[in-house]
Amino acid sequence: MKIIDPHIHMSARTTDDYEAMAAAGVVAVIEPAFWLGQPRTSVGTFQDYFSSLVGWERFRAAQFGIRHYCTIGLNSKEANNVPLAEQVMELLPLYLAKEGVVAVGEIGFDEMSSAEERFYKAQLELAKQVELPVMVHTPHRNKKQGTTRSMDIALDYGLPAHRVVIDHNNEETVKEVLDRGFWAAFTIYPKTKMGNERMVEVVRKYGPDRIIVDSSADWGVSDPLAVPKTARLMIERGIPVEHVEAVCYRNAILAYGQSGQFSESDWLSPAAIDQRNLFEGNSVLRGQSPRIDEPQAEEAGIIR
Repeated sequence: MKIIDPHIHMSARTTDDYEAMAAAGVVAVIEPAFWLGQPRTSVGTFQDYFSSLVGWERFRAAQFGIRHYCTIGLNSKEANNVPLAEQVMELLPLYLAKEGVVAVGEIGFDEMSSAEERFYKAQLELAKQVELPVMVHTPHRNKKQGTTRSMDIALDYGLPAHRVVIDHNNEETVKEVLDRGFWAAFTIYPKTKMGNERMVEVVRKYGPDRIIVDSSADWGVSDPLAVPKTARLMIERGIPVEHVEAVCYRNAILAYGQSGQFSESDWLSPAAIDQRNLFEGNSVLRGQSPRIDEPQAEEAGIIR
């Protein structure tokens, strides 16, 4: 079974994770713009980070057989530094136009502050202008209130529900999200948020429509194999295979394919891997022999 992890912070992961994910069936990932764990102090650090998401990280993933996409946005935690946030907002249109950017995100609420709401609304307006879907981060505290508020504002700003992915859901929020027509994404963590056994029961109860499973793996305690592990557990627990394929692969294509930047053909006909290639003079190798795949027959001019 092919797997997509549509919310994972690969900049915080190692190439070992890419290798393990590819072996587990992961063919594509979406990396949302994220915070570093400590506050950024200048707009240049955002610029370099956004550049790495559309540049180096796409190259690094491809060298291990995974197609990399990203979302670009000012995250809610860093929206509270208003002078810096205003500068970041000026950067966003440039990066939202880059190849492989599939949504504005992850944006939304953390502390439910007025500054977070201000920049959430501004980025919803920007999403309308550039015609991209939106990935919404719902708060870890006051989750139900924050989720409802996030959806209310999106609709008030003219974003149709089918263009908005509400992420970090749990059993308390999923029904309202689905009832209102939004995409409901779930981040599977080893010890917090949603566990994979709970995810099985959510799919059993609500079915596969508009439900998305992701890992949100980052620099904390998290698992980059959470999606394939959850898929396997669903099958073991009797969830129909077509439902598992929907929530762990197909629905991500339907949601983020609305960007025009996320297509199954990208990874079904991949370029051959040649780890001798460099990005800005840099290699993914650390002394090991490079992997060099034979090009596909058509690319090599061979007719079989």
